[in-house]
Amino acid sequence: MPRANRHQLPGHVWHITHRCHKQEFLLKFACDRRLWRYWLYQARRRYGLCVLNYIVTSNHVHLLVRDEGRGEIPRAMQLIAGRVGQAYNRRKGRKGAFWEDRYH
Repeated sequence: MPRANRHQLPGHVWHITHRCHKQEFLLKFACDRRLWRYWLYQARRRYGLCVLNYIVTSNHVHLLVRDEGRGEIPRAMQLIAGRVGQAYNRRKGRKGAFWEDRYH
């Protein structure tokens, strides 16, 4: 069954959560949380993502962002999730999913 389409409403504020695979504590080390913040900053620069607030815990993240209607949220989340997962798997010598599902 295909996934439901996401609704995008320009000018609205969105609370986004993204959980680590199997609710594991994959972001427990400061270097991993720092890497997530680095890619959030890069997403802001590349796509013009308007970040109002965020928090990175050891097994999930929360983001408060404003949608300006340019598709910046999905592109930013794809960049952040992909780069963080790749770097973690490379560093730990593991394969497989880093994030549990799509962001909500």
